[in-house]
Amino acid sequence: MDRHFQVVIVGGGPVGVALAVELGLRGIACGLVERKLGVGNIPKGQNLTHRTLEHFYFWGIADDLRARRLMPPGYPIGGITAYGSLSSPYWFVPPRREVVAPYYSQANERLPQYEMEKVLRAKMATLPSVTAQMGWSATAITQDADGVAVEVAEEGGDARERWTADYAVGCDGARSLVRSTLGIPSSGSDFDQLMMLAVFRSRALHEALQRFPPASTYLVMNPALKGYWQFFGRIDVGEGFFFHAPVPRSAAKDPDFDFRGLLRQVTGFDFALEFDHVGFWDLRVAVAERYQDRRIFIAGDAAHSHPPYGGFGLNSGLEDVTNLGWKLAATLQGWGSERLLASYGEERRPIFHDTAEDFIAGGIRADAEFLARYSPERDKAEFEAAWEGRKGGLGDRFRSYEPHYEGSPVVLGPPGGKSSAHGVHGFAAKAGHHLPPAPLSSGKTVFEALGPGFTLLAFGVDEGVVKDFAEAARRLTIPLTVVRDSRDGGREAYGAGLILVRPDQYVVWCGDAVPGTAETVLSTAIGRVRRWLP
Repeated sequence: MDRHFQVVIVGGGPVGVALAVELGLRGIACGLVERKLGVGNIPKGQNLTHRTLEHFYFWGIADDLRARRLMPPGYPIGGITAYGSLSSPYWFVPPRREVVAPYYSQANERLPQYEMEKVLRAKMATLPSVTAQMGWSATAITQDADGVAVEVAEEGGDARERWTADYAVGCDGARSLVRSTLGIPSSGSDFDQLMMLAVFRSRALHEALQRFPPASTYLVMNPALKGYWQFFGRIDVGEGFFFHAPVPRSAAKDPDFDFRGLLRQVTGFDFALEFDHVGFWDLRVAVAERYQDRRIFIAGDAAHSHPPYGGFGLNSGLEDVTNLGWKLAATLQGWGSERLLASYGEERRPIFHDTAEDFIAGGIRADAEFLARYSPERDKAEFEAAWEGRKGGLGDRFRSYEPHYEGSPVVLGPPGGKSSAHGVHGFAAKAGHHLPPAPLSSGKTVFEALGPGFTLLAFGVDEGVVKDFAEAARRLTIPLTVVRDSRDGGREAYGAGLILVRPDQYVVWCGDAVPGTAETVLSTAIGRVRRWLP
């Protein structure tokens, strides 16, 4: 049996299903193939950022997502950092993502990945242009100048189908068939360290943790572990926990390895617990050398694999598909371009390269250096001063994680700009950066007024300029929403009267006078002309 789609998605984890939702909401016919029928029950990927909740808002399912959280309403998402063990006198509550909350339109959230996946799958099922075939696997993928062909097979059965499409996207994980078929190598820091993941239940641990303020996570910094984390996370408030820690490689094959003893060592006290799951993973980061090969793209873990440090992985994967989805839709609908599609990898790969090497691997190395340099046994006063100094430093890390596309070929960024995960959060609108929120005179927020295509924010500007953009958009067949308002009332913080915003809420260009013509700006934003700067 042959089927044809505009886009075939290989892999139906959260990233693949999110891409299907993004495309389906834009009316793109796509087929998704996923070998697993269900979503599993391992509570990975729990830490969802403010930016990720913006995606769910625009997909129309933010409230559905929040309704599935297992934590009580208002329970803190942040955590505790302790030295040596959870019984240590040295601990603090570090500032975390709350320090950047004002720069996003949605609050962050915490819930098990399997609950989030259920929300995405339910939304996907409502979209008539999406065909999802669960319990099937992609076995081969080929492409030519006219399109892509994907061979799919029923898991545990004899049924076979051939799916063709204009484009395909591999969202099939770190061992991606799509990436390996394309021969795309990946590279990054490998720490040669086996890590364990335990999921367990313990009312006793919950009670013992009452020595701390309410928290969702508990990070222990052990000076013997070279900066590697021993990390507890709550699944609920009462008895559900997960735990990550480095272990000897022999632990994965040793039936007598004392996992209970390890947990008691990290907490510093004995407590009763019941394991639900024990698994293992390797501590490494890897980024694919490219994210596209002609008509085939990769996203999520297929493009960048990572340890579950800092919540960067899943959130980055969802940002991948939000970036790629509108570009595929634009090109298939006739107003995009091949150059616009190529900008996906040009924008996203530098972000995760920085995320992997500077924020994940760099964070591990910085922790190792701190633990090697400071010790309460060697110099208590020196250690306590340095330990106190770490509190604010962790907040600075979140403030400086501000992915942007200043170097993108479809953004009118600054001369010499480079796309990077390093930036500075602020309320001023900047080309290549995420649009910060602001109120409108109507009582709505700017984010509530953004359209599904491009949006021109016009604050206190001449109507003739707005007309020029509207007419240029019609000529180029670009969907454009215009939001008019005064420049005061909080909107003056943007520092510009004209702001052109992409479908993924990133700023293409902003200013008070149009550089060149409106048509040149819009043509640059969709890749019809090469990046142009005055």
